[in-house]
This record gives sequence, structure tokens and C-alpha cells, in this order.
Amino acid sequence: MRAVYFLLGVSFITCKTSDPNNDQLKSMLPGITLPENLSTIGSDTIGVWSIDYIMGKFEPAEDTAFILIDSRYADREGLYLRKDVYQAFLQMHDAALTENIKLIIRSATRNFEYQKKIWEDKWDGRIALESNKRANTITDEALRAREILKYSSMPGSSRHHWGTDIDLNAFNNAFFENGSGLLIYNWLMNHAGSFGFCQPYSQKDSSRPNGYEEEKWHWSYLPISRQLTVLAEKNLRDTMITGFKGAEQAQNLEIVRNYVLGIDSTCLDQITKL
Repeated sequence: MRAVYFLLGVSFITCKTSDPNNDQLKSMLPGITLPENLSTIGSDTIGVWSIDYIMGKFEPAEDTAFILIDSRYADREGLYLRKDVYQAFLQMHDAALTENIKLIIRSATRNFEYQKKIWEDKWDGRIALESNKRANTITDEALRAREILKYSSMPGSSRHHWGTDIDLNAFNNAFFENGSGLLIYNWLMNHAGSFGFCQPYSQKDSSRPNGYEEEKWHWSYLPISRQLTVLAEKNLRDTMITGFKGAEQAQNLEIVRNYVLGIDSTCLDQITKL
């Protein structure tokens, strides 16, 4: 059963460019205890939810809206999240731990340059794809891009740019289908929605025919990421996705429509807590 989510209205999404304040977040997530003073996005660097922010063209370590993740909660040092997302994760982590479920962050915020390295390492065949193929053996560049896009975003189009999305525990679906991995996944499916998180890349079917393959490890903080998804739909264009090898395929493959917006409907629709 898919986790249920809080009702998220759209009235302020289309007209507000800065972060929602604490009162707005509390109204969206009445069960969550938020910090008293959350920094607004870009208080030092970008000022508003700009297209540069959506495309990851900033440095999270230099922005006061972001915080370094304590290594107790991650598999390595140097990872960042938005402060509001981190606060929600900590509460989810602690709740899971009471049921002997340990959530470990494997990846968090990735800016444009970070994503560019991942993409170009795959594009040039320096690292293998999930299928163990080397993408550089695919001479048709549209097919090469599609193969990479099964699990990796083009720079400028990743939800990981936003600081709202996290990868948990393992990077393969098989881990979450048996043993301890299945226990973790079932817990997330049943409880993550209560902390504001959803799985954007669910199993592909008629309701989600486009986009990345299923990622059971990828969870998104809905109160913020939903707003940014709407802003991306309104403002991000395929022609803006440039500056890396293979970028010419962004328009051909309609990256915004098929990938940025190719997410589970529960991460887009207004969902009522039952």
C-alpha cells in the first residue's frame, strides 16, 4: 500500500518565490516539530527560488538554507540537505530506529557540477551503467542518453539539485526486495508519508509511463519538492539544459516533460491524509 500524505494546497505555489515560513510548513505537516527559525533559501546567494536554484547552479556549502549532514546519518562526510528537509529526516530516522529500522543517507544534494561529473563519467564510459554496459560503446547519442537516463539525470534536471531528495541505504532495487532491505522499504512505504516524504520514481506503468526506472531508495520531501516541481514545470525548458556532453539530446528526449515531471502522481497531486 502506498503511504498517505498530507493535503498540500497550491494557492501559494504559483505566486510565491521565497521559502514558505515556519507557520506555512507547520500547517502542511502538523505532526512535525520544525526548528523555530528556518533560513530562507538563498539568504546569502540567490535570494529566491530562481532558475539557477532549480538547475543546481549554486554551492550548498555556501548557502545558509543548507546544513551539513552529521556523519552518524550518512555513509560518508560532506553531504548537505536543506535545513527543513534535514529536520524532517531526523524525525523520520528516529521513528524508524524505534522499530529497529536504520535509515542511512547515501546521497543528498548534488549541484550542477556534481551531477555533470556523474553524467560525463557515464557518457565517456569511465564508469559502467547499472546494466554493466559502458555507455561509450553506444554510438547513437540519443540511445546513449536514454541508457544513462534510466537511473541518472542530465545536469540541470535532477531533483537532487534542490536539497529535497535523498537516496537511502542502497542503490539497487534488489536490496529492498528481501531481508532487511524489504523491512526498510515496507517501513518507508507505511510511514515516510507521515514525515512528508514520497517515492518519486515508483514502478513504471500506465500511470507513470515516462521518466527514470523505479528507485526504491529515492525519497523526496514533498512540502518543498512539490513546489519546486511546479516551478520547474512553469520555468524550466529543455533548451536551458546545456553545458555537458550529450546535452544536445535534452530537446530531442523532452527532458522536462518526460523526466523532471515523470514522477509518481502522489508526488504531484494534492493528497489528503486519511
